[in-house]
Amino acid sequence: MNEEIFTSSLKNTAPPEGLSVILAALWWEKKGDWQKAHDLVEHENSAAGAWIHAYLHRVEGDTWNADYWYRHAGKVRPSVSTSEEWSQLVNNFLPR
Repeated sequence: MNEEIFTSSLKNTAPPEGLSVILAALWWEKKGDWQKAHDLVEHENSAAGAWIHAYLHRVEGDTWNADYWYRHAGKVRPSVSTSEEWSQLVNNFLPR
């Protein structure tokens, strides 16, 4: 799967089968269900989970909380738009 296929799946009512929790969270966020995305990664105890958690709080507008989670992920808040960050995250976590 690539970003184009992943993005085109947003026209569906559910994410593609077999997605990781990380990609499912990104899918639900882009679909407009921030809470469902957050619920998926809230207890994901990994750097990847923290990174998505940071992104979600950035989208929410909670910069302090986002920065907290970026630190846990070993990242810094990017200077790109949240749309660009979403694309970068999808491309980072899609299987190669």
